[in-house]
Amino acid sequence: MGKYYILPQLPYNYGDLSPYMSEEQLRVHHTIHHQAYVNGANEILEMLEKARKENAELDIKAALKALSWNVGGHLLHSIFWRNLAPPGKGGGTPGGKLADLLASEFRSFERFKKEFTQAAVSVEGSGWAALTLCSQTGRPMIMQIEKHNANVFPSFPILMVLDVFEHAYYIDYKNKRGAFVEAFWNIVNWDEVAKRLEELIK
Repeated sequence: MGKYYILPQLPYNYGDLSPYMSEEQLRVHHTIHHQAYVNGANEILEMLEKARKENAELDIKAALKALSWNVGGHLLHSIFWRNLAPPGKGGGTPGGKLADLLASEFRSFERFKKEFTQAAVSVEGSGWAALTLCSQTGRPMIMQIEKHNANVFPSFPILMVLDVFEHAYYIDYKNKRGAFVEAFWNIVNWDEVAKRLEELIK
């Protein structure tokens, strides 16, 4: 039997992101929605293991599509939790190499923030906005992910993500995605984003 996915613990308490994300919203998002992707991925892995053990027929196309959805949801959420921080510890603007990198590509932090916000608000249906780094050019790029697994740039490591599935904000902001995206900028953990960048360029 192989290893399975587990729901990661949050690096803060459920109430710590208030008022920008309420305790109820965060708890439901983490323990129900993220847990569902973990469970879904593990169920498919178990199904694959059973079919291989019994040499049984399997709809590989359907299995791999479902696995991509659930693993994508799990991995993106795992990044999302870490690039958030309580008010006072998060928000503001980045510094150091991260600030320099964003300025070199987007001309200013405000321009980056504007483009990232537009990407998040305009995701068709449900999905994510992500700040990524191209390993070939070294350029930071904004990636607009539909669902958890469509429009993904292959092999681009992710520096920061923002979940814009309705489940990420419906308790606090109803259907007002733009208000949620604006609130996000108050709880971005720039230290974590910078740490990911350092690990990629060292």
